[in-house]
Amino acid sequence: MTRLKNVSQMKPGEVGIVAGFTDDHLSVKLMEMGCLPGASVRFNFTAPFGDPVCISVSGYELSLRLDEAATISILN
Repeated sequence: MTRLKNVSQMKPGEVGIVAGFTDDHLSVKLMEMGCLPGASVRFNFTAPFGDPVCISVSGYELSLRLDEAATISILN
């Protein structure tokens, strides 16, 4: 079953595909960093106090604030 959610809702080790963005302004920044629609995203871990989170996308690791991660819609 395919379900749409956002990166901030992912669990460590979970993999998804970028489906789109909910913030047009922030989406430009995220796409420049490799979060392109159709790209595979792996959720690595959350920092000890819950923010930021670390994901793997486009061959590298990226640290995002929770509010930024929440704007990335994924299919899993």
